[in-house]
Amino acid sequence: MNKEIMTVSQVAEYLQLSEMTTYKLVQEGKIPAFKIGRHWRVKRDDLDELIERLKKGERI
Repeated sequence: MNKEIMTVSQVAEYLQLSEMTTYKLVQEGKIPAFKIGRHWRVKRDDLDELIERLKKGERI
């Protein structure tokens, strides 16, 4: 899974979260994402940055 742009379901699988939880975190802005039409997308680089911040103790 080395895609540059990921769907909400791909992010959920990657983070081992439910799609509903992932969608909620995206809508609340806790996972950085953008919309194309009605569909949310997440840049892999943004997701990796978020993971690094979480590893340092930041909360979402």
